[in-house]
Amino acid sequence: MTSWITIAILCGISLFFIIIVSKGVKIVRQAETMIVERLGKYSRTLESGVNIIWPIIDKPRQIMWMYVREGIGGKTGVVTSLKPQIDLRETVYDFPKQNVITRDNVVTEINALLYFQITDPVRAVYEIANLPNAIEKLTQTTLRNVLGEMDLDEMLTSRDTINSKLRIILDEATDKWGVKVNRVELQDINPPEDIRDAMEKQMRAERDRRAVILVAEGNKKSSILEAEGSKEAEINKAEGEKRALILAAEGEAEALMRTTQAEANAIDLLSRALSSTGGDPTGYIIALRYIDALKEMVSGVNTRTVFLPYEATGILGALGGIKDLLSSEPKPSPYTGPSSPPTTKRNLPPVPAKTASTGPSTPTAPPARPLPPPKQEDR
Repeated sequence: MTSWITIAILCGISLFFIIIVSKGVKIVRQAETMIVERLGKYSRTLESGVNIIWPIIDKPRQIMWMYVREGIGGKTGVVTSLKPQIDLRETVYDFPKQNVITRDNVVTEINALLYFQITDPVRAVYEIANLPNAIEKLTQTTLRNVLGEMDLDEMLTSRDTINSKLRIILDEATDKWGVKVNRVELQDINPPEDIRDAMEKQMRAERDRRAVILVAEGNKKSSILEAEGSKEAEINKAEGEKRALILAAEGEAEALMRTTQAEANAIDLLSRALSSTGGDPTGYIIALRYIDALKEMVSGVNTRTVFLPYEATGILGALGGIKDLLSSEPKPSPYTGPSSPPTTKRNLPPVPAKTASTGPSTPTAPPARPLPPPKQEDR
């Protein structure tokens, strides 16, 4: 009987020791921590690894935590529970969708994601009763305040600005809870169906307008380029014509200068040749000009009437001077050119003369040289 009592006492002591050891030894995993209270008062924070506490007087403080779990049918749900371990890693909360009214009175459905991390476990346990619920409600109210100050178009195009504002506001509000809000992301923005249809029509109209503008700008640039090309072509053509006229004028001027120089040389030679006979070179040259002019006047096909100049006697006198020059005897001349003008006598044909029908009295030719009337040919 005594032995059985002893065995029972030993078993009880062993069981008590096992219970004490199981309650007193706490193993904390990496990136987790635990708050220990002694007789209801904060005692210490357990670090990662093996920790020993007094099972009766020391007790871990539990914290409310939120989990997202997949249920039946593939649906995800949020589960809230109490646990003694505090996770120090960055946590993601996917809040349920909520309706937000913008500044232009458009009801929009918003889905947001929150990334936060517990930096002070003691404040996260003792400063707030339900940390996940507090963060969720604070995020929803802040999101409504920020988006309510924007129009729908601004909200759709300013996600980075919205995220920055939400992060700054939430980080400042949750700092006393020992929580660091790293970033806030707008996962989805769903305007109403009629608003989406109106936005799609507006987008199509805007694209059509841009297409028309691009076509008009292309036509404008094409017209400008064509006008500039025509302008350059006209300028080049005018420059070419100008250059051609300048070259032609320079050629004519050079030809005239050479002709004049040749005539001057011819006159000089003629003067030297006539200096031996005492003739007048001026009369000789004028007579030659008259003869050339008469040849051109009678060279026409239908020419029947020849109009002599007003000073017909001058022509006859010039012709007589040429005859005198040709019939005179040669005299010794100091001219030493390559050749001297011919001194042989030439019989000049009679020149027809006609008195002008108008004007004052016209002098007649000398009576010593009567000229036969010109023959008129019937053509």
